[in-house]
Amino acid sequence: MKLTIYILIAASMLFGSVSVSSAKSSEHEPKQDITIDQWHLSLNTGLGIMTNPLKGGSDLPLVLIPEVAYYAEHLFFDNGRLGYSLEPDSPHVVNLVSEFNPETRFFVNWHPTNIFALSSSNSFIASSPVELKEQQPKLDINELNKRRWALDAGLSYHYIYEKHVFSAQALADISGVYQGWRSALQWQMTHKIGKIHVKPSLGVWYKSAQLNNYFYGVSEKENPNEAIAVGSSLQPYAKIDARWPLSEVNSVRFHLAYYDYSALADSPLFEKTYSMTAFLGFDHIF
Repeated sequence: MKLTIYILIAASMLFGSVSVSSAKSSEHEPKQDITIDQWHLSLNTGLGIMTNPLKGGSDLPLVLIPEVAYYAEHLFFDNGRLGYSLEPDSPHVVNLVSEFNPETRFFVNWHPTNIFALSSSNSFIASSPVELKEQQPKLDINELNKRRWALDAGLSYHYIYEKHVFSAQALADISGVYQGWRSALQWQMTHKIGKIHVKPSLGVWYKSAQLNNYFYGVSEKENPNEAIAVGSSLQPYAKIDARWPLSEVNSVRFHLAYYDYSALADSPLFEKTYSMTAFLGFDHIF
């Protein structure tokens, strides 16, 4: 947490009195602003961290973070997400998409969500979170069976209105790993004052009971005393990405993201009920 605080202090000193908007497009925006049939490569160098909320999980330092994208007329690859755009030049953008499920990032350091780190309800258990904390010790994830990588696929929809992008997506496990699904709603805005850009995002994920049980539940083999099931959940999140261009290919980059896992507090795997990604550094476009 100290590293996160230092990054926030440095960012507040740097961006102080200026509001900011991201200059770079992504799959969540229409690709009219992206040159097609060309690779888009950049490298972020600086100081950052991605926190791991699970007991026994290590926080991931962020020092060198690549960004890789390629857009053809319809087919695209954007930081680990492969997709096909049905109406790329419309304000109503519908995409067929696939990506590795990001929950594995807490169990595997070299997950695409960790590599492209700047680019993711209540339980059915009757006992309250307070009662469970008293009854069950936190379980170290290193003592559990490995969580396998899962491949998800589905649809994403984006509506673009002036500086705003409203998005919805629904993805299901097509690899047969957890046999569940997840969906999300998101609002994103781009804004610019002077040379500095900001892109805030607000959203919420719905994750099915099958997904949560696989990644954050505990089987009888892992805990002989009792198997622990986890129900479906709603996971709010907030992000802000800021850039201060220094030249055509270089810019100062600040990124902060907060993911709320409080709906899964009854899982004995969680030591904290949130995960944060914070980064401050320089972005170079090749």
